Amino acid sequence: MTARGWSIPLENHNVFAGAFVDRSGEMRKDADWLKEALTHAETRFVPVFGEHCLVGDDPLQLKLLERHQIEHFLEEYNQIFLGLFRGKPAFAVAISAGGSAPYAELGEFQDLRYLGSVLPADEANLAAHARGLVLWNASQQFCGICGSSARPDTGGNSRRCLNAACGREIFPRVDPAIIVLVADGERCLLGRQSGWPEGRYSTIAGFVEPGESLEDAVRREVYEETNIRVATVRYHSSQPWPFPSSLMLGFVAETDTTVAQEIRLNDGELEDAKWFTRKELRSGFPQLPFRISIARRLVDGWIDLESAR
Repeated sequence: MTARGWSIPLENHNVFAGAFVDRSGEMRKDADWLKEALTHAETRFVPVFGEHCLVGDDPLQLKLLERHQIEHFLEEYNQIFLGLFRGKPAFAVAISAGGSAPYAELGEFQDLRYLGSVLPADEANLAAHARGLVLWNASQQFCGICGSSARPDTGGNSRRCLNAACGREIFPRVDPAIIVLVADGERCLLGRQSGWPEGRYSTIAGFVEPGESLEDAVRREVYEETNIRVATVRYHSSQPWPFPSSLMLGFVAETDTTVAQEIRLNDGELEDAKWFTRKELRSGFPQLPFRISIARRLVDGWIDLESAR
């Protein structure tokens, strides 16, 4: 089996992002290649226990298992081809979360939100990929059109309705959501939800609706949640956020200075929203979003603008 090379971009990507896996789309459709890959000595397996991934060692790293280590968990349809990782075929293996977690001698199964802050960038990317596809396959046991059973296809990257009269191919769903840092001169707008830890504020975010552009979604969400109108909207970066299947599309925006602006919580989704200066954000209050999130990158980028001038 020949493993192709894959060039890793040096861009400053968000956590969980980065093209570290050659997803090898054409190989997903090659049943013979997939069958051989599952038995190849170089192939590595990413066990996903419920929603958690296996890590161990010091410094912490994602545990990539060999065939003999995962053999007793392999079932007919619980392996998902992820692509080539570090030049070797990689598969996720879904392990039911019933009972005690396996592989205690190798490490622990940990939540992806934690792993994003401690794993190397390429391993965090692989773990997010594996977890996302495992959870998607678990949620798509039946066809949404005719209700018949569906089984994995193309190495677990899609599913196929077993009803011959339907035969629908089902693809993983990604939910686009905008997230935006709104600035008004020397202030930025942050809000908080009632369920968050005390004192935490973050950027404005929300899902894109059908028939809506990303820029329109930014303007709508900011107005619905805070009553603030924005004018200029500029794309920043994106971040896969598999909790369970979001793609966060980051923007920076400036307020519309031609109209009077007063914060009001129009749709009730936020508990509070306020303007903050850079000095306030550096002071320790409010608490800022988790460092692995694109929200934190947007806030930090706005704070750093002052020193860049």
